[in-house]
Amino acid sequence: MTAQTDAPSLGHPADPATAHWIPVRPRLVIASAFMLFLELALIRWTGSNIVHLSYFTNFVLLGSFLGIGLGFLRVGRTRRQPYYSPLVLAALVLIVLRFPVTVDREADGVLYFTSLSTTGPPAWVILPIVFAAAALVLMGPAELVGRCFPLLPRLDAYRYDLIGSLTGIALFTLLSFLSAPPVAWGVIAAVAYGVLLSPRPLSRHIALVTVPSLVVVGALAVETVTAGALWSPYYKVTYREVDRAGVPALRIDVNGIPHQEAVSAEARLTQEAQYGLPYERAAVAAGRLDDVLIVGAGSGSDVAIALAKGAKRVDAVEIDPKLRELGGAYHPDRPYSDPRVHTTITDGRAFLERTDRKYDLILFALPDSLTLVSGASSLRLESYLFTVEALRAAREHLKPGGAFAMYNYYREQWLVDRLASTAEAAFGHRPCVDNVGGGHQAVITVGLTPADQRCAEDWAGAEAGTPPPAEDDRPFLYLYGRDIPPIYLITLGLILLVSLVAVRTVAGPYRRMRPYADLFLLGVAFLLLETKSVTGFALLFGTTWVVNAVVFAGVLVAVLAAVEVTRRFRTPPLPVMYLVLLGGLVIAALVPNAWLLSLPVPLRAVVAVAVAFLPIFAANVVFAKRFADTADATASFGANLLGAVLGGCLEYLALVIGYQGLLVVAGLLYVGAFALMQREAR
Repeated sequence: MTAQTDAPSLGHPADPATAHWIPVRPRLVIASAFMLFLELALIRWTGSNIVHLSYFTNFVLLGSFLGIGLGFLRVGRTRRQPYYSPLVLAALVLIVLRFPVTVDREADGVLYFTSLSTTGPPAWVILPIVFAAAALVLMGPAELVGRCFPLLPRLDAYRYDLIGSLTGIALFTLLSFLSAPPVAWGVIAAVAYGVLLSPRPLSRHIALVTVPSLVVVGALAVETVTAGALWSPYYKVTYREVDRAGVPALRIDVNGIPHQEAVSAEARLTQEAQYGLPYERAAVAAGRLDDVLIVGAGSGSDVAIALAKGAKRVDAVEIDPKLRELGGAYHPDRPYSDPRVHTTITDGRAFLERTDRKYDLILFALPDSLTLVSGASSLRLESYLFTVEALRAAREHLKPGGAFAMYNYYREQWLVDRLASTAEAAFGHRPCVDNVGGGHQAVITVGLTPADQRCAEDWAGAEAGTPPPAEDDRPFLYLYGRDIPPIYLITLGLILLVSLVAVRTVAGPYRRMRPYADLFLLGVAFLLLETKSVTGFALLFGTTWVVNAVVFAGVLVAVLAAVEVTRRFRTPPLPVMYLVLLGGLVIAALVPNAWLLSLPVPLRAVVAVAVAFLPIFAANVVFAKRFADTADATASFGANLLGAVLGGCLEYLALVIGYQGLLVVAGLLYVGAFALMQREAR
């Protein structure tokens, strides 16, 4: 049976899905767009308001996957409208705003940068709660999407679902570009609930839809007005003027965590020794300082210091446009107004890979992000900045006699030693290491040659047991061992337990999904494939929100292309497509990142897209062909979505085997899916 001959199921006349005032196709697009928009908004908003949750936003994504899968599985089991979704969303918003929570980020073997104390519930308690809340909220829109599936041919329904998903990504990306506050997200959610949930009877609609939606909009409006926050694509940014040891400064918090202070160069150099040490340790600084690169320029203090030290040109690289905006408006030295300063808003590693300029001094100035690249991975914004390959890229951009330096409050001596060892591996000789204060505050400086650095004393080398330098394939600088820390294992175990109970409670016996076990494995494997694509493109083109949005949209476009090809053309049989898929995985595993990074950016983009999206395209032709022949559209699609929950858990295997290793795991899962399909056919 093909998609063209797959007759739609007409449903019961009293079913609300058939009685809706919006025709099924536009309703499916609207519901799918709302579902993805709400998922992205939940990830951003909860990470900005639950302190330290931004380190764990992938757990919100896992909850979203579970909710979407459960929503599909509820179709056919009830005729009631999913009024619970706006009610739970309103409760979640009110509870988070009324009772702020700080997730205790203390954990064995992994570090999270923050200057706050770690009081609050442990992560293994709060994360499953947030996970369950996200699942309940997303289950409603997913149920509305799922009710449209039986009314259309299989691939038509999937096609409109993908179009809606792309629309949701585009809308959220536009609002991010415009720095829209969460009240705008709340208004869109309120309108979507009002349009999609049946208005009959009116009294029930007002009580269960209109009132909760107004509560959400009102609470977010109050937050927007009272917080005085700027919403960057990464953070909720708040700021205030403070007195710092008798010197006026601008304190900047992100997601409720103290992050930066904009203070004059004179005060900074007087009060904290670390800011002046790179200029003392770099031999070139004593003679000439023509060109300086500062990665993590932020609100401008490090830029002001470079100018005070006599730099003739400063390239200031900052990933967050709002931090740069605050520095331009409020820094007392006005460094960004100086004609010697040239600002670039991008990821520091991406800048190093693209620029052809060379520098006398390159500084990594406290570039410690407080969030993940996306909800689809455990990668932080700065992860690719501290690998041995990144420091080699920095070395390639030094002039003769130049030097590289980085400084921060590293909190652990093993982290100082690990970074110093990374500099040693990249430059071929030991760096200068200055421990200058509490909290393992340190400055690491290394010249292009040993003669280009002036150490106060020789570094003794890393202590025994120090982890080796991080690498691009496993860029987990803050992970002490090559394992999965207990905090993740406990939390993931609880999440899987909640998922098993929820599926049985909401969807009934598992036997309904038993014929679609291969589709479940396809969901597991595809999530790993998507994670590898997101992290791979972050390395090749930067960890910016723009790259992230483009990659996710690109994945959906590749999926939509696979559906269109399957709908319109005769495609090879499934065994052949599985061979194409496995061949694409082999190619992706064999192409080294170092070779891709050596290519010019336009050619790199072409090759990277071809390598990454061939297996994605093939995987979705496999799914589309299999999905078109299923007897139960919602159960089969729900099984596939629930597989993504397990895939999100298995993503943490990258902490042990690296991101390239995820391709091997995905390949084994696809082999398993093929075997299950063959068994089911027999």
